[in-house]
Amino acid sequence: MRISRVVIRNFRSFELLDVDLPEGTTCVIGENNTGKSNFLQAIRLCIDANLSSTYRALLPNDIHSAVDISHPTQVLIGLEIVDFAGKNNELALVGAWQSKPGLARLIYRYRPKLSVREDLATEEIQSGDLKREDYHWEITGGGDPGRDLAEIEWDEDVGSSIRFADLQSFQVFFLPALRDVESDLRQYRGSPLARLIDAMDIDDSEQTKLVDALRTANSTIAAAPSVHAIANAIDASFKKVTGPAFSMDVGLGLAEPSFQAIVRALRILLSNSAMANFDPGSNGLGLNNVLYVSILIEYFLKRIEKKKSAGQIILFEEPEAHLHPQLQITLFKALSALPFQSILTTHSTHVTANASLESYVVLTQRGTPATASSVPATDASIDESEISDLERYLDATKSNLLFARRVMLVEGPAELFLIPALVKQVMNIDLDREGISVIPIYGVHFGVYAKLFSENSLPKKCAIVTDGDLKPGDADPSIEGEDDLPAPPDLREFENDYVKVFACTTTFERAVTLEGTLEMFARTADDIGAPTIAKKLRKGLKDLEKLNAAQRTATFALLRNSVLNTAKRFGKARFAQLAARHTDQAVQIPKYLSDAVDWLLKP
Repeated sequence: MRISRVVIRNFRSFELLDVDLPEGTTCVIGENNTGKSNFLQAIRLCIDANLSSTYRALLPNDIHSAVDISHPTQVLIGLEIVDFAGKNNELALVGAWQSKPGLARLIYRYRPKLSVREDLATEEIQSGDLKREDYHWEITGGGDPGRDLAEIEWDEDVGSSIRFADLQSFQVFFLPALRDVESDLRQYRGSPLARLIDAMDIDDSEQTKLVDALRTANSTIAAAPSVHAIANAIDASFKKVTGPAFSMDVGLGLAEPSFQAIVRALRILLSNSAMANFDPGSNGLGLNNVLYVSILIEYFLKRIEKKKSAGQIILFEEPEAHLHPQLQITLFKALSALPFQSILTTHSTHVTANASLESYVVLTQRGTPATASSVPATDASIDESEISDLERYLDATKSNLLFARRVMLVEGPAELFLIPALVKQVMNIDLDREGISVIPIYGVHFGVYAKLFSENSLPKKCAIVTDGDLKPGDADPSIEGEDDLPAPPDLREFENDYVKVFACTTTFERAVTLEGTLEMFARTADDIGAPTIAKKLRKGLKDLEKLNAAQRTATFALLRNSVLNTAKRFGKARFAQLAARHTDQAVQIPKYLSDAVDWLLKP
């Protein structure tokens, strides 16, 4: 059983969110303050029996800022649930919630009470006079399948009431980003270890043996001279204080000889090459996070194995917290392989680089109170081959475009190294502080990326900054092959309100070779070990003052070729990396780059 669709209306940052969720693991992605935590909280309001009812009676801050509750309205959270057919426990749970065979719906609503709705209908209460106490929350299941969740009005009755106790058999585990894992592992109540022990169904005979072992241990400890003396001292003092009417005998031992006491006293002990049987408190927080999740996973798996499960889901805020990149990847892969659903919120490009594009739910800040949401794999109108391309290219560097507020796509590392430094020096604009990420795609296949940016997918600006010839920087047309280089794509066809192309008329290295950048490149040539080129560039800079327009054009052509050839000789990326050190000598930037930055910064 899994949640296949989530609809949220008027809850916190969401005016309307309507997304389909994939099987397995869903990654909820977005910059800070886009509502990733709100997304998980909305699901919990609907289905998590462990969430206190206090949270279901919404506070003013839980209601979308565009909503005026003095007029009748509602907060609605709807879940569609599938894949329960043929599974007895799950079918028994959601059978009453079915809208049609194979599809169940669970709907949380915060709307005017029934009596208030009746008074509104008879005009005993006027719209505009409602107060918070006129609202209440309710959870219903099922309803007419022809009535879409996203279109239900505040005064419509949909489905039948759900008994809150019915939700108890569906296990929801919510793991917040900031939590005291060490304390959670120690505490008996709510500990995943205690739950796992309970799920193991240890038989009575083994429980008896364990209790006998504890009695034996208690007797051995109590017989030790020092322990015996301490017990006698406490016993005498206690009887002196209480008097004979209330006295009891006092002894010392490890724990009460009962199975429950054994379970409460059990502690996880770890060993490695340095220590044996040490407490998790000696671990770092990150590794204890992984330990906690591992125990929780085993508990869920045991429930499934013993057919005790009526469905379960893990809601996980920022699983990357306190983990280095390799452990982030390992944990994500383990969660993805589970036979039940998990939903993660993440800022980790290492996680997104290892997630499938189909698993992304992307939340985008648009500068308005309402957050935009999309599932790029379905909303961007891309086919299977394009999805495969994107999954290969969205590595830990390029998947940053999912988190950025604005994106500048460039061809390769040369642009990545040099453009931000030049823009900061010449335009006094820090691209990072402006939320603009410069992302190289290592080629000229911009089209598949451009499709991601649109009103229905990622509604954020994307400037494509490219060479005029649209030929890969490392391509060599002189090498014979079966075919010539394919014709460059017409990127203009991808332009829309969110995508704009900024192309120079030549290659990047030529384009940035300007009178105001010659000293920058001369110093770069010095650093890289090309003193002849450095001398040539400085001489050219002096000569320009004496030349007419035609001569300046010819001289610049030679200087630009010198810069390009030097970059090719030593490696374009390395050359640009060194040039970025000397941008303090730059006083000029190509117009196509400044135009791209200006466009990205416009609201």
